[in-house]
Amino acid sequence: MKTLICLLLLTALGLTAGDLSGKWHGKFDVTTSDGDTRSDELYMDLKLDGTEVTGTVAVNPDHQFAIRNGKLDAGKLTFEALMQDPVVFDLVFDGQTIRGSATGTGGGGARVSAKVDLKRVK
Repeated sequence: MKTLICLLLLTALGLTAGDLSGKWHGKFDVTTSDGDTRSDELYMDLKLDGTEVTGTVAVNPDHQFAIRNGKLDAGKLTFEALMQDPVVFDLVFDGQTIRGSATGTGGGGARVSAKVDLKRVK
């Protein structure tokens, strides 16, 4: 019985993780080191292979940036994107949404952070 329950649990977790692959879109609220905030849109096209995540990310769907060092582990999604400078994403995937934060540097080397809130594009 324990074996059956463990197998069902692992299958359910695998199905949820597999739902990550696809197109995502939502809010990208950027805050500069000066405290200025602006809202933008963020687009992601993700592919999950085991725990490795590849794909692209962009604030403009016509200018995509490749994801590197992408990983999904127990719902935690992390990767880097070389936009103008490297941007590090630290996100949570719950099967329905991708939420979390991104940090990097903006023009002139100023530190910027962003809140990310995405939903699957149908």
